[in-house]
Amino acid sequence: MIAWILVGGRLTPTPALLKLPRPALVVAADGGARHAAPLDVAVDAWVGDFDSSDGVTVDAPREVHPAAKNETDAELAVRLALKRGATELVFLGAFGGRFDHAAALLLGGVRLAREGLTVTLSSGDEWAWPLLPASPLSLPLPPGVTLSVVACSDLRGLSLGGVRWPLYGADVPLGSGWTISNETNGEAVTATLKEGYALVTALWQH
Repeated sequence: MIAWILVGGRLTPTPALLKLPRPALVVAADGGARHAAPLDVAVDAWVGDFDSSDGVTVDAPREVHPAAKNETDAELAVRLALKRGATELVFLGAFGGRFDHAAALLLGGVRLAREGLTVTLSSGDEWAWPLLPASPLSLPLPPGVTLSVVACSDLRGLSLGGVRWPLYGADVPLGSGWTISNETNGEAVTATLKEGYALVTALWQH
């Protein structure tokens, strides 16, 4: 079951974003609820401490948490979505805003993928997908998309196809700039990995 998690970063309503499969469940994390209108979705549940949702009105049941808590609002939204049976999570509004929240969200997406969930993160113009040894990627991206592989650990055996500069069994150290700013060539982008975990990111609007 696909769940959309609306979080508090930037959202650009690009054609690529509007082509996403529609969700069975929409959970808004605090101020992320403001993205419901441009996405033309109804919110099924609204969770958080509600410190960043001034001026936002959504007709949805609220799950209110104290500001002094051990989880971010996004984590609370994920917990609710999983409790309701979600197996695929699409985080919308994932980029921009506070860096600490965005970084935690991206790395949390990798953790969720390691737990067996399908994860996509997007702000409409920027996208990311976790890459794990057990979860190869095949992404039907158009030509000219800026594509990067961000090594979230030391990588072993990274192969990347459908790009201007392909890789075959490469070892990439944590945080390396080697795999930043590749470019798609119009073929499906394929990415596989033998060891480690990473994020494949794309700068893509169309």
